Amino acid sequence: MSDFDSSFEAGQLAALFKPKLTSDPNRRGADMLLRSLSSRRAGQGGSTRARLARIVSRAPEVMVKVTGRPKGKNHAAAHFDYIGRKGDVPLETRDGDILTDKEDRAALARDWGDPVYWRDNSTVAAVSMVFSMPAGTDPDKVLSAVREVARSEIGHEWDYVLALHTDTPRPHVHVTVAARGDTGKRFNPRPQTLHHYRERFAEELRARGVTAEATPRAARGVGRAGQSMALNRMRQRYMAGTAPAPFANQKITAAARDQLAGRSTAPDFVVRGRQAWTETQHRYLAAAKRLEASSDPADRQLADQVRQFVGAGRTPTIHERSVAAMERKRQSERSRNRDRSREGPGR
Repeated sequence: MSDFDSSFEAGQLAALFKPKLTSDPNRRGADMLLRSLSSRRAGQGGSTRARLARIVSRAPEVMVKVTGRPKGKNHAAAHFDYIGRKGDVPLETRDGDILTDKEDRAALARDWGDPVYWRDNSTVAAVSMVFSMPAGTDPDKVLSAVREVARSEIGHEWDYVLALHTDTPRPHVHVTVAARGDTGKRFNPRPQTLHHYRERFAEELRARGVTAEATPRAARGVGRAGQSMALNRMRQRYMAGTAPAPFANQKITAAARDQLAGRSTAPDFVVRGRQAWTETQHRYLAAAKRLEASSDPADRQLADQVRQFVGAGRTPTIHERSVAAMERKRQSERSRNRDRSREGPGR
């Protein structure tokens, strides 16, 4: 039996698998909250070795993010209409009730709105989140997993509604939570809370036979977060020819062109990402060395998989991909120009 989990190298990896909280203005409080969440369900991600095996085999990563904060009962009602597709998609409440009628959705929005009418439109009535998995995941299992996460992590204080959407390749569940809890406590999930929801979501999926993991980007060699939902929609409209190119596209192109021309170096976030991946590589390779020395054949096999994972390298950022694409285009143009010069004039 493997003794890897009790090793120093496993401890280094376990720290890598936790989110960094240095950007939180109240780091001490954030650390305390994260420890309390972790102690509530000890070992929810399984052993460090099990997590390592899932990561190097590139298990599907769950996604949980806040998508909006509707203000007032009217905005909340419009949001319910959107996630409920105006009655085509049922909304499931904390109590298990199913809402399909517009009147029921409007009544719930009134309940969640501010009781003081003159400040209703300026007060956040709800927090909307999305829990999603990659294409091919069983939607019913996604909904079942999210239902359990919401029941155990949110339902003790806040009302909520669930809506399963399968109209995109990625099955996802909209979880909209009342901003005001049963005791008046406000729902305001911090980044560390969202990471906890990710871990719980992955845990519930695994309990239902779905391979899933919830690790920070740095542990997977992935840089800063990609485009926002709003930017993604703008780019989709641009590709469809119904809107101009987003300003963000122009900034990325200009930065890549400047770097290629030698007028600037790589942005700080790219440099930091490369440095972080170097440190991450050292931890993975140290773990591989430890596993390779094990008498367990499964450990030695995992060591090979870890080295292959590290050898594949980190995922390039949008900026790096843009620079690489421009470099390929420049090399192609140079090659065509050389071919024309060899052919000579008039040929």
